[in-house]
Amino acid sequence: MIAIAGGLLALLGIASAVLLGAASLGLVAIVPGLSLWILFPVLTLLGWWLLVVSDPDPARGFATKVVATPLLVLALLSVLALVATGAGLVPLNGVVGTAPLWYLAVVGGFLGALGTAAYGRKAAPPRVS
Repeated sequence: MIAIAGGLLALLGIASAVLLGAASLGLVAIVPGLSLWILFPVLTLLGWWLLVVSDPDPARGFATKVVATPLLVLALLSVLALVATGAGLVPLNGVVGTAPLWYLAVVGGFLGALGTAAYGRKAAPPRVS
């Protein structure tokens, strides 16, 4: 039950991030409120924590990879959108601006890179010569 709640909270946090980015590009007709800005990292981290707590073997990092990978992808897509809007290839929502894209790039990039790098390498035992 905790894993379901954690997955749902993490999904809602990532959905908040998607709405922030989509509003900046004019893909959805909303002006993101303060709640989306706050709920994106809070729900994502809370959902991740619940997933880790419910994992029978948290050392394998499955929950971390499941949450961190979409965050890293969203961060890379927001950087791509920033480049595309800066070059004039994609129209920008003038009311919202690029602040949500920068927020996604920084916060999502930090959390996504930290999470995906956490279990990237396995520590080798020290060599005795």
